[in-house]
Amino acid sequence: MSFPAIAIDGPAASGKSTVAGRIAARLNYTFINTGAMYRAVAWRLLQTGVDPACVGGVEEALPALSLSFEKKGTVSAVVCEGRVLDEELRAPSVNAVVSMVAAVPAVRAFLVGKQREYNLREPVVMEGRDIGTAVFPDSRFKYFVTASEEVRAARRAAEGVVDSIAERDRQDASRAVSPLAKAPDALLVDTSDMTIDEVVDFIIRDIRSKL
Repeated sequence: MSFPAIAIDGPAASGKSTVAGRIAARLNYTFINTGAMYRAVAWRLLQTGVDPACVGGVEEALPALSLSFEKKGTVSAVVCEGRVLDEELRAPSVNAVVSMVAAVPAVRAFLVGKQREYNLREPVVMEGRDIGTAVFPDSRFKYFVTASEEVRAARRAAEGVVDSIAERDRQDASRAVSPLAKAPDALLVDTSDMTIDEVVDFIIRDIRSKL
């Protein structure tokens, strides 16, 4: 049996995580936050003293990282030694290196496999930067959620995060493996002047028209 996979891609602070979570709740699908998975790997590398800039070191450390990718209710979760990771994943130190870690081919291959495993069992709403292009390229449900750089920077600031949106965009779009890109058949959703409810309603209508 093939389950639907709703792909929600977009740059940092576009609102894709909030949108994806609400869509999953409305459809009673499982919400998979792939960004949390990459952040967890970055966090654990830092915790274990591995330099995220050293690709060889990251590749060597990856099999031994004590992380598991599970579910808590209808939401994906990353667990380290019995503890669900949450605030740790939003630390400034993680923000500074997560794009670097996500650019390592071995990390992407490892996590894409974990992401696809969820959909083998159930319908999912998955958000990230390469869901429609690399994880589920054959999905009929692809959405690229974005907003102006100014709006996204303001959203990050409201969360107390001061990293450069422009630099994050540059890193994500220029990496060699699975760069941030809109899939040719993805529906572009600019959230700059839309409320979260308006975005969710818009995407839900499109999904239901294709089911």
